[in-house]
Amino acid sequence: MSPGDPRQELGRRGEARAEEVLRNSGYRILDRRWRRHGAEIDLVCERGERVVFVEVKTRAGAGFGTPAEAVTRLKRRRLARAALAYLLRRGWLERPARFDVVEVLAEKGGALIVRHVEDAFRPGADDLPGA
Repeated sequence: MSPGDPRQELGRRGEARAEEVLRNSGYRILDRRWRRHGAEIDLVCERGERVVFVEVKTRAGAGFGTPAEAVTRLKRRRLARAALAYLLRRGWLERPARFDVVEVLAEKGGALIVRHVEDAFRPGADDLPGA
């Protein structure tokens, strides 16, 4: 995709809108687009003591299913590994954590509809390093 790609622009708009919704719901944004182990965590947030790893999925339509359905098993595995690296780096292995998905659907007029799916998935043992 080129820098002027409309899909990239839509993705950036979706991430910005997701961040705004999370912040307005009481989440504190710790990091954006944090990369490790071949994965990017779109948003790392904090709400109380809980660390929340957020995958933002933005779509121009629902023709290919919901945006959350695009978070495949492989994507969940990569996110789990990156999240573990994040927690290790911060010394936060004892803190509660979860994985959320924020779906952003662009309507024809340009409005962005946001749906926050809390605790969208839980990585299994086979999703973590050494499995």
